[in-house]
Amino acid sequence: MPEDPRARQRTGTGVGLLLALVLGAVLITALPDGGGQDAGDCTPRTVGSWSADDRLTAEFSRYGDDATRGDDWTGGDGTHSVRLPDGRLLWLFSDTYLGQVYGPPNPFGESHAWRDTTAPLVRNSAVLMRDGRLETTLPAPLFPDPGPNQWRWPVAARVEPRSPGSDEQVVRVLLWVRTAGQYPWIYGVPTATEVATLSLPDLRVESITKVRDEQRVKDPSRRVLFGTTLVEDGEWTYVFGGDDGQAASRSASSAYVARVPEGGLAEPGAWEYWDGSAWTTGARPRPVLGDGRRTGVGSAFSVVRQDGTYVLFTMAAGTKGLAAVTSYWACSPTGPWHGPEKDFAPPLPAGQVAAYNPQAHLELSGGGRLVLSYDVNWLETAAASAQLNRNVALYRPRFVTLRLTPVR
Repeated sequence: MPEDPRARQRTGTGVGLLLALVLGAVLITALPDGGGQDAGDCTPRTVGSWSADDRLTAEFSRYGDDATRGDDWTGGDGTHSVRLPDGRLLWLFSDTYLGQVYGPPNPFGESHAWRDTTAPLVRNSAVLMRDGRLETTLPAPLFPDPGPNQWRWPVAARVEPRSPGSDEQVVRVLLWVRTAGQYPWIYGVPTATEVATLSLPDLRVESITKVRDEQRVKDPSRRVLFGTTLVEDGEWTYVFGGDDGQAASRSASSAYVARVPEGGLAEPGAWEYWDGSAWTTGARPRPVLGDGRRTGVGSAFSVVRQDGTYVLFTMAAGTKGLAAVTSYWACSPTGPWHGPEKDFAPPLPAGQVAAYNPQAHLELSGGGRLVLSYDVNWLETAAASAQLNRNVALYRPRFVTLRLTPVR
């Protein structure tokens, strides 16, 4: 994700979400209610139990290590997914390694599959899964750079009507546009939120629409990019986003929420933003989580709705956030949010690594089970690229299955 040439050579990480975000405090502040659906069936919820989902994790290892093609996905982060009408699952990634993977031992004599240091790195990719098996990588990058020194990171996606009331369905993918910048913006300056429309069933990129341009906001740390997670609730799609406060040495970023009627994601005028007391199309959005100093979130968080309760997953506060996931709950997407609840630390590979970007995958969940992915990266920026090529298994999503239970 860094556009500083030296930084880009070193890291190759994407929505991977700025390891700086992992280090930030992730506590939530309560704000007035008033923005969601009837919360009569809302009950406090937290993670009651969890276990590693070795089958899903192994499937990405199998596919990434497959040496039959040189233009396939071999590793990436910013993991999101969406179920297509024909049953296939579309996986979206940000910074992605392609190229050839070689079996162990690596050049250092270690028992790791590895890739050459000249392996291509693209800003985004998409991989198709059918019946639990990854099958093919779409031509990458799927979303071209919007201009010189700019790039697109795909985040959340959903299938919705082409327009409100239409019988024709399309895939809508939220995109974050970033522009190369100087320190502290080594991962790019937040620039705009876009929505891509993909045709079905062939997944051709038909159009890309800018729904929110943040370039007029002079302070980059105050710019808000939407789409880290989507929640469908009745006729509305709630779209969560965050600012880049941590990049400007503030202790935490703030979270925001917008809502869009079904079929309207690609229509800028259909978006309504929570301004602190009401939904509006004109005013600047106001934070629903965080005070920008000692409380807040990173950009890498996910929200689900179970019955009448909204549950947010993010990395834990402080240094625990390098390895532990925590959760919060609310009766409305605008809050007030409560927590943090009990942390849990999913499995991590050996080495100086960190977990980040916990994302829920409702398409793989059911029967009271919730599947959550998390990304992994090397902590030391200067050594990251070399380590990710030395052991290709590092820079791939991992999965856990968890159950939510009432807070006791």
